[in-house]
Amino acid sequence: MSQTIIYTVAGMTCDHCKRAVAGELGSVPGVTRVAVDLDTKLVTVTGEELADEALRAAIEEAGYKAA
Repeated sequence: MSQTIIYTVAGMTCDHCKRAVAGELGSVPGVTRVAVDLDTKLVTVTGEELADEALRAAIEEAGYKAA
């Protein structure tokens, strides 16, 4: 069953930020889609059996904090 989790990720300001966050999240097992909106600072992650802890760790690996 597909699920979607939305995070607010402060500090993203450019396409490099967007690619860094999307790239790290895309490497998490189960993730099938990542959408990053720089204007709203929202990151939408879609996939199967998503693990919140792993997703938050991926965002931190990219240099940001998830709320």
